[in-house]
Amino acid sequence: MTVAAFQIANKLLTGANAVEQLDAELTRLNVHNPLIVTDAILVKSGTVGLALAQLGGRRHGIYDQVQPEPEIRLVEDCARAFREGGHDGLIGLGGGSAIDIAKGVAAFAGHEGDLAELFGVDQVRRKGPPLIAIPTTAGTGSEVTNVAIFSDKKAQLKKGIVSNYLLPDVALVSPIMTRTCPPGVTAASGVDALVHAIEAYLSLNRSPITDAIALGAIKMIARALPKAFANPDDLAAREDMATASLMGGMAFGNAGVGAVHALAYPLGGRFNIAHGVSNALLLPYVMRWNKLACAERLRDVAQAMGVNVTGLSDSQAADAGVEAMAELCAAVAIPTGLRAFKVPEEALPAMAEEASKIDRLMRNNPRKLSAAEIEAIYRAAW
Repeated sequence: MTVAAFQIANKLLTGANAVEQLDAELTRLNVHNPLIVTDAILVKSGTVGLALAQLGGRRHGIYDQVQPEPEIRLVEDCARAFREGGHDGLIGLGGGSAIDIAKGVAAFAGHEGDLAELFGVDQVRRKGPPLIAIPTTAGTGSEVTNVAIFSDKKAQLKKGIVSNYLLPDVALVSPIMTRTCPPGVTAASGVDALVHAIEAYLSLNRSPITDAIALGAIKMIARALPKAFANPDDLAAREDMATASLMGGMAFGNAGVGAVHALAYPLGGRFNIAHGVSNALLLPYVMRWNKLACAERLRDVAQAMGVNVTGLSDSQAADAGVEAMAELCAAVAIPTGLRAFKVPEEALPAMAEEASKIDRLMRNNPRKLSAAEIEAIYRAAW
């Protein structure tokens, strides 16, 4: 018998008007001078303004230097702005990068040592200042997870802080906040959410609770992502994607993810390929390798994606499901090969060795993969 834990953000508020609850939540959390962690594009687009209108006239600051695949130095820079501005709370407004930086600052704010001491699992010793997460993409699920991932440019690695102290106090999830999301980001973040749900369903650390949430997310993404990609103003599709991303975060935040994420990390760390794109690129190739260990569960995934599995064996249904994943990625214009991003073939062995050592993720994967097998997956995806 095993014991399964299930933890998410302290409070979830979803729906088109969720952001209108920001003032009330700041008041409840006794925050008088929040720092909004975001990026310059969201400031320029007016998305940040939607949140500013809900601050109830309170003092605030804006840190708008967030970059995709954020570097560790940005956490230190943002933490400095937090301290110097006398802020007493954080609002992570943006994609996973902004929310992760806000999480990192919340963890670092009460820490007297170096930020590097917080990397790993359960290295954060105390709860930081109140944190509200407002996602503007439907993909990362960072608003409900206890993980923050950053790039170490010197080591060419992705490094994570994993602690339940990173769970936001409130997540405000509204499709209105995703309307300015470009089609390419909608596609990459949407497939990222699909990867979260699929890997959570296949994870060796899964539970009946995460299974149900993950399958629900897969169904919604398969239906809604092409619509949100084709028509950014389709608010019904965007709301489904926002909800599905949230559900994917709830599932993988408790069940964990596996080899797709492990193999994606070197692509981000070495070649600066966006995390969602890396996951989307690798998804079908990793699933083909995983099929040997979990064909019956891939059958469930196929069915959730709308494949008619009647009369098919588990193996045949799994193959059809993997093909459905590849077709969905193609429909939203995800590139199909690593060489499209100028990843040199000679880099593949070192990447495989690096990915094989990411035990925090690989131990969840249904099939044990050697460095040689991981290299074979990279070569198939190249």
